[in-house]
Amino acid sequence: MPSYTVTVATGNQWFAGTDDYVYLSLEGTAGCSERHLLDKPFYNDFERGAVDSYDVTVEEDLGEIQLIKIEKRKYWYQDDWYLKYITVKTPMGDYLEFPCYRWITDEKEVVLRDGRAKLPRDDKTQILKQHRRKELETRQKMYRWKEWHPGFPLSIDAHSHSDLPRDIQFDNEKGIDFILNYSKAMENLYINRFMHMFQSSWSDFADFERIFVRISNTISEYVMQHWKEDFMFGYQFLNGCNPVLIRRCTEIPKKLPVTMDMVECSLERNLTLEQEVKAGNIFIVDYELLDGVDANKTDPCTIQYLAAPICLLYKNLENKIVPIAIQLGQKPGPDNPIFLPSDATYDWLLAKIWVRSSDFHIHQTVTHLLRTHLVSEVFSIAMFRQLPAVHPLFKLLVPHMRFTIAINTKAREQLICECGLFDKANATGGGGHVQMVQKAMKDLTYNSLCFPEEIKAKGMDSKEDIPYYYYRDDGIKVWEAIKSFAEDVIHIYYESDEVVCEDVELQAFVKDIYVYGMRGVKASACLIAEPRTFIMCSRSVAPWYDPSLLALQTEEKGSI
Repeated sequence: MPSYTVTVATGNQWFAGTDDYVYLSLEGTAGCSERHLLDKPFYNDFERGAVDSYDVTVEEDLGEIQLIKIEKRKYWYQDDWYLKYITVKTPMGDYLEFPCYRWITDEKEVVLRDGRAKLPRDDKTQILKQHRRKELETRQKMYRWKEWHPGFPLSIDAHSHSDLPRDIQFDNEKGIDFILNYSKAMENLYINRFMHMFQSSWSDFADFERIFVRISNTISEYVMQHWKEDFMFGYQFLNGCNPVLIRRCTEIPKKLPVTMDMVECSLERNLTLEQEVKAGNIFIVDYELLDGVDANKTDPCTIQYLAAPICLLYKNLENKIVPIAIQLGQKPGPDNPIFLPSDATYDWLLAKIWVRSSDFHIHQTVTHLLRTHLVSEVFSIAMFRQLPAVHPLFKLLVPHMRFTIAINTKAREQLICECGLFDKANATGGGGHVQMVQKAMKDLTYNSLCFPEEIKAKGMDSKEDIPYYYYRDDGIKVWEAIKSFAEDVIHIYYESDEVVCEDVELQAFVKDIYVYGMRGVKASACLIAEPRTFIMCSRSVAPWYDPSLLALQTEEKGSI
């Protein structure tokens, strides 16, 4: 009778092993096996990190093995199990691998297919097509869209981290890492003795030196010594925490009525301000998004303020970017003066501090929260909902989605929720951060998420004109490396434009992102118009999204 050698690998996570009964069935093109109990007498199977092998004998040859069914049944008490993979050695000596890499909870059965990546068109048998369809149906019930706030990208339908599917929750090691990393950071900053100061307002610049007394980082020491100087202020727009807002100024906006007389002492090339603009030496950072955003009022004893500044910068003869004019509001007038380097020392310093404060709020809420966390979650949810594990794009994307949904759920639960950390610590708390995301969503485009396009759109792509923009230089290298790898993978499976258009799962993936995740915002319509950029790596001309699906958006947009 034919015999198959089955090898079962249990995960290395804490509590990954199980004492439950595990049964296995093989399903091939010529028939199905009976259910076999995987058990070795006098041996503790399925321990954490274990790789166990079993001989499974069947009555007759099953043909090509297509599916494996795993059933877990309770022994003493419910004991979850993390199954990594199963391999099968056939009587002909062939090896097949069936990846799982997920928790099997309760008394459930899991059906696995082999790990070779397949597009929908590659599945020829009904059994494989049905398995593919059932997997997505199950996932779509688990990964549901939910509106956390009007105007936000849709997120996962989970009130708390514990509500998430087990496979995307933080594992125990990750939770311990959070605690250890926090403790290590506190130790490195040597601020345990001054924790009361770290968690309260600071009233003097000397507080920095009393708290961060053991900074041994050369760059940090240099910044502490030079932070008041104009060249350091300008440099931070290029390589600081938020180097994404600065753009080349092609025209001085009317809302910033800067004159030549105001900035003449800052210009070094014997050119007028207009000529410097035409020469490409003037740059601008505009915090218009903050205009009209409500400052935090959650603590009635503390008055907080927000500014929506416009900062004009100049590339001097040393190729350094320095500020030459700052207006703290969007509407010019007598009560909204333009501050200049020639002003009193502390007037100018205070104007720069207000700009840096606004930069912090944009960075935290738009650059970081929206454009990194929330947008990534949209792609993650759509991937789980529309791409089966066998799809090549799922295999390409899933390692990069690990913990994305979990960390965002934690943020909604503890950080940006009502009475969360934002409300306690930020001037945009108490609802201002919500207003900022809602405003930023109206202008969010997919091209702005594509690094080279965004850098070029801001006029910041020339190394010769802007030589010290290391964020751009390093970012391009990272982008090209990822793009090259992704293209190589994609071209294995999509050999023609027609194959791209015929991939119904890919079409549903992009549709989920645009219609539900991005709320059908017209500004992001380049998902349709320029879908090549969508995955960074499409065929030369093929659309990733079928324009005929646009007709469905109006009627389905409200259905979650």
